[in-house]
Amino acid sequence: MNKRDIQATIQEDFQLEEGANKLEFDIMDLPSSCVIVICDGVAKLRELPPFGEYKIVTHQGKVKRMRREEGEEF
Repeated sequence: MNKRDIQATIQEDFQLEEGANKLEFDIMDLPSSCVIVICDGVAKLRELPPFGEYKIVTHQGKVKRMRREEGEEF
């Protein structure tokens, strides 16, 4: 079993309701380092990698891709 198998990645998608004015998260339930991206009524929560980058690619003002690139100190 490698490190990648041991580390559980948190990925959650939330559909926002029409006319909703707020989005609430219980910070006690969230990972210690994460990002929440909102676009077109959809909120996506992704845990950040311990080493690496998380790229959010946009096109014409909309999120097209969320890419996780992990690395390790040498």
